[in-house]
Amino acid sequence: MIYCAGLKLREVAARLECRLEGDGEIEIRRVAGIETAQAGDLTFFANPRYATALRSTRAAAVILADDAAPAPCSMLRTETPSLAFANAVALFADEVAPAPGIDSASSIAADVRLGDGVSIGPFVSIGAGVSVGPRTVVHPGVHIGSGATIGADCVIHSHVAVRERVVIGDRVVLQNGAVIGSDGFGFVRRSDGTHQKIPQVGDVVIEDDVEIGAQVAIDRPAVGETRIQAGAKIDNLVQIGHAVRVGRNALLAAQVGIAGSTTIEADVVLAGQVGVNAHVTVGKGTRATGQTGITNTVPAGSFISGLPAIDNRAWRKAATSFRMLPALRKRVAALERRLAELEGKTEERPEETGDSRPETEDD
Repeated sequence: MIYCAGLKLREVAARLECRLEGDGEIEIRRVAGIETAQAGDLTFFANPRYATALRSTRAAAVILADDAAPAPCSMLRTETPSLAFANAVALFADEVAPAPGIDSASSIAADVRLGDGVSIGPFVSIGAGVSVGPRTVVHPGVHIGSGATIGADCVIHSHVAVRERVVIGDRVVLQNGAVIGSDGFGFVRRSDGTHQKIPQVGDVVIEDDVEIGAQVAIDRPAVGETRIQAGAKIDNLVQIGHAVRVGRNALLAAQVGIAGSTTIEADVVLAGQVGVNAHVTVGKGTRATGQTGITNTVPAGSFISGLPAIDNRAWRKAATSFRMLPALRKRVAALERRLAELEGKTEERPEETGDSRPETEDD
């Protein structure tokens, strides 16, 4: 639940650009789930699975689509209820931004350039030659390596490591524990079987409006760059290998792993635990369901599942067949036994009927 000072429902409707149906003088104090909402709460309905819950909700008001069935409370109607809900959560969020300034417990190189309104928390370490844009917030315990560039209005949460020379655009959010610019996994085998490390000295670029989840690792390459393009959203525990390019507005869910030198084009959606081989391209607008293994280049607009990845419809048919395999195996075994019995009887028939040669005078 999200709490804040109360707003009249008519004010909420105006700010969310929704059409009000009902009592606009109701005071809304928080955003709550459809099943737990009470008087004074604003809730949200978009999934038909919650139609029963909507009919019995105790919320003061609900955000819903223009063509949705009426609710038993005041309604805020819109063509985009999910977007209106997201804006409602932001409207009612009671977040207190850290005050601008530099905490005395931080370690900041003498030549660091800080924009107006920057907030630097305690135990932050910022190396030489770093630039941090206006109004960016750096929470406690962050490390920013030498030569890094960070844009305006970014939020960098605790224990993030931004390695040397990384470039981060405007309005980027880095969640706790993310590591941006870690060494790519590059080694060459020596003649004695040991491994020689390939120095990873390439660049990492994070463009504007990217959000990177907790414990994400984005590797730098030996040469060239790893680039996350504008608007991409990356969930927790994602691994992005060296020299990978993630396209605009791509969505990568938790535990996705992308091997080196791979291109993920714009608007791709990879569900949880999807794995992508090195040196392949996942075409624009592709969707991959959870635990898909992408081993080859995928055309734009594909909808894929399975390992190796195939068309989702084909995979669903195959998955249906999987459940039948134990019974089918038993049937095949029974048929094989029956066939063996029939073949055995065929081989035994001459002995059972005696010698079938025609009689001669010699007999």
